Amino acid sequence: MRIDILTLFPEMFAPLYSSIPARAQTAGKVQIELHNLRDYAAAPHHQVDDTPFGGGPGMVLKPEPLAAALQSIQDEEKDKPARVIYLSPQGIPLTQRLAEELSQLPRLLLVCGHYEGIDERIIDKYIDMEVSIGDYVLSNGELGAMVLSDAVIRLLDGVIASDSAAQESFSTGILDHPHYTKPAIFEGMAVPEVLLSGNHKHIEAWRQEQALAATKRKRPDLLQ
Repeated sequence: MRIDILTLFPEMFAPLYSSIPARAQTAGKVQIELHNLRDYAAAPHHQVDDTPFGGGPGMVLKPEPLAAALQSIQDEEKDKPARVIYLSPQGIPLTQRLAEELSQLPRLLLVCGHYEGIDERIIDKYIDMEVSIGDYVLSNGELGAMVLSDAVIRLLDGVIASDSAAQESFSTGILDHPHYTKPAIFEGMAVPEVLLSGNHKHIEAWRQEQALAATKRKRPDLLQ
């Protein structure tokens, strides 16, 4: 997979070059390309924003540099057109199911908004989908792009163990079961005896029961 990210702040993306995303790149599972929006703005000032028509606070990212950037980035691999995603609080929620769907695509192009957002004409012509990471507003789209990228990268074949991904929260529609490790007793709290029994059938039944109980307690909306 290739992930292109159009941003005003490429320096913010250091987390995508460490941990699991870094290992995925080293293994050739994903290629991440950062593109600075200012590189596509007209000289000499390379202005990328302007005041909104109709008045109001804040600034809006201009359509000319955005269009030039999106066209140029798409042309880098014409045989592999990217799904263009704008990170926006007005987008559809990022879920595990959506991350799984996106992980099956050969290429993504993530657009990071800033200020009051981007010119609506860019959304109408160039954006395939808007995605939100939650019902709140951030200062920019870079954090959302990192979250989406990480959620997708870890699902690529061979990046993490397939059984790990299959048993995580949301993968089965409910939350994950509790996890324990050594020591067997910590500050007077013991690991549930069933996990020490060696009876895999009983352990699996216990885990399913605990996963359902955790979902009822923490996220009952998932069961509706």
